[in-house]
Amino acid sequence: MVDLDGTLLDTAGDLAAAANMMLVELGRAELPLETIKSYIGKGIQKLVKRSLTGSLDGEPDADLFEKAMALYERNYSETLCMSTQPYPGVVEGLNILRERTFKLACVTNKAEAFTLPLLRATGLLDFFDIVLAGDSLPRKKPDPMPLLHACTHFGIQPGEMLLIGDSLNDAQAARAAGCCVFCVPYGYNEGRDVRELDCDAIVPSLFEATRLIQKLP
Repeated sequence: MVDLDGTLLDTAGDLAAAANMMLVELGRAELPLETIKSYIGKGIQKLVKRSLTGSLDGEPDADLFEKAMALYERNYSETLCMSTQPYPGVVEGLNILRERTFKLACVTNKAEAFTLPLLRATGLLDFFDIVLAGDSLPRKKPDPMPLLHACTHFGIQPGEMLLIGDSLNDAQAARAAGCCVFCVPYGYNEGRDVRELDCDAIVPSLFEATRLIQKLP
């Protein structure tokens, strides 16, 4: 299983562009890219709330939030693929895993309406046997439900599954599900050092991760 934002794809530029378009339409000041990057990691609703309040845990006025969400989703549909690209080593790593006949799942908190077009536009969709977006199931990461659903889909036990991600969400979901988890250091962990996470390995890239992954006989 592989996370999307911050693991497969560098989406921060396009997420930030949509957030700043939203803020301008609301009569607010734009935010620096690095600030918005620190707000990424728990889905678009959290990103919008954080952009409005300037806080990781802030709660904006309900009417303002509803208006902002509509603006953000409209804007992100326009900026979705402007600068987003796979990180170095992603395509090489996915090719190696498919050559070794691993089954692959993309598990993300991003809504399916954005997830599938992004994977298609960046040429990654066909690598995955199943894509679980943030609205595919009743609960999303850090809840273990998407990970356990993927295990059931492939007919394996959680201990036979590996998640590769970039954030606390991924580490918590994997531990709750009983899966192994590798983390990449280049993604979006809400501004925190990935070395603080409870993971089984920190891998520089998906390509480097393939050196540590073995298929059970």
